Amino acid sequence: MNVNKVSGGVCAPKGFVAGGIHCGIRRNQSKKDLAIIFSEKECSAAAVYTQNKVVGAPILVTRSNIADGRAQAVICNSGNANTCNADGVEIASKMCDLAAKALGIEPTDVIIASTGVIGQPLDINPIEKGIAALVPALSAGGSSDAAEAIMTTDTIKKECAVSVRLGATPITIGAIAKGSGMICPNMATMLCFITTDAAITAEMLDLALHKVVDETFNMLSVDGDTSTNDMVSIMANGMAGNPLIDSEDERFDAFVTALKIVATELTRLLAADGEGATKLLQCSVSGAPSKEVAKKVAKSVISSSLVKTAMFGADANWGRILCAIGYTDADFKIECVDVFISSEAGQIQVCKNGFGLPFSEPEAKEILLKNEILIDILMNQGEAQATAWG
Repeated sequence: MNVNKVSGGVCAPKGFVAGGIHCGIRRNQSKKDLAIIFSEKECSAAAVYTQNKVVGAPILVTRSNIADGRAQAVICNSGNANTCNADGVEIASKMCDLAAKALGIEPTDVIIASTGVIGQPLDINPIEKGIAALVPALSAGGSSDAAEAIMTTDTIKKECAVSVRLGATPITIGAIAKGSGMICPNMATMLCFITTDAAITAEMLDLALHKVVDETFNMLSVDGDTSTNDMVSIMANGMAGNPLIDSEDERFDAFVTALKIVATELTRLLAADGEGATKLLQCSVSGAPSKEVAKKVAKSVISSSLVKTAMFGADANWGRILCAIGYTDADFKIECVDVFISSEAGQIQVCKNGFGLPFSEPEAKEILLKNEILIDILMNQGEAQATAWG
């Protein structure tokens, strides 16, 4: 199966337009703060949300709106999270009403998200004016502006799109994401909006999204904080014209594979853009006794503050890696574990069967001075594997 990267972000799939402007939520007028994504046809829709007990008002409204598995637009503001506000649901619902009226759709077909400061009142007036200006400007080239408008402390825009054939029919998946701080998903601690022109039922779309989130965004950690407004949503308008995906067949598997490629790319971008981050860490675990053990070990290592400081200082203190493996809440044999560290400068093995190996400290430092560090853990006690990013 060939999956090809394409340009266009959320506008790469057929029938989608997007845009982003500064409407006045943020004081800095050079910062865009309002984004809309729109499909010319109604879509199957699904979403995954934060597991924080403090939940932003936009999530409450979105959950209600897409309970029927349908949506046609996304509206998102940055600069204010609309969380812990007494009138939060009222404001979020009003945003849906305004967007729907301007787009000519039903308010319940709008996915809404907000990101920014928690606990500050959100003024609807600049948003109302912004929607009136933004909707006529939506375009097939607007993904980049939308990606910029959802940024908060991000330093780079995060977009990705791929195409793949489902049988004889090419389909496209595109996405934008934001996230830099408060990143330790218990779902996905950020915002991500995914679009596709594939024809797929809402039930299968929801299953695909959960499968992919579990192995990508949920394997990401920057600072250990699970935020309040986290959401990954997906809309599928069916305009590619493929036979409807309504069961777990080969076409569904191909769709999941392509979706995972998009999500993995965005996960890596989110990890690399973590607040204050200078390096991207990737921990791959193989030979684990179960998938759950592999995931727990990988995430334990990339979440360890001591591992992070060692990697920052280009110090091959492999004992910190083994320590993080060892306090993982899972059953396995540490005496079977091998550890390798690598980068574009080379690879060294630092541990075999749970014990240290002699290695060149200067060589190790050269490897760890690079911006992307790979930690490979071979557990040698099964077939399961997982990867985490930090």
